Amino acid sequence: MVTDKPTTEVIWEWLDAVPDPEIPAISLTDLGIIRNVEWVGDTLEVTVTPTYSGCPATRIITLDIETALRDRGIEKLTLKTQLSPAWTTDWLTERGKQRLEGYGIAPPQPAGGPQHCPLCKSSHVERISQFGSTPCKAQWRCQSCLEPFDYFKCI
Repeated sequence: MVTDKPTTEVIWEWLDAVPDPEIPAISLTDLGIIRNVEWVGDTLEVTVTPTYSGCPATRIITLDIETALRDRGIEKLTLKTQLSPAWTTDWLTERGKQRLEGYGIAPPQPAGGPQHCPLCKSSHVERISQFGSTPCKAQWRCQSCLEPFDYFKCI
């Protein structure tokens, strides 16, 4: 049987180009929130786990996924939200962590705080506030370069 449906590998590549609306330096796949992509008959089913159940970007994320896939000719599409298991920062890809740091956001660390400043790489950092620009980030400052920066909290 000949099919003109794109493979799930191709669809993953397309989704890898969709940026996170709050941190555009990383893709939704780098963030680890796209849990599954599969064809169910002639309908593409994409499963998404938001970073947390009240994430204000969830609606934008699903709209961006739908737009990216429909722009590439996907007509039958189902977007599913999966809350369990809950998303954790363990789902961030290594590439995503590197992109966060390159963007000036310290990636999550098991120790609960950044190991160094993402800007100058100094290890002399201090927490300013447990709350940052979004609920998943905290505000830190480098004591060497004196620049503030976001830290992506471990969840």
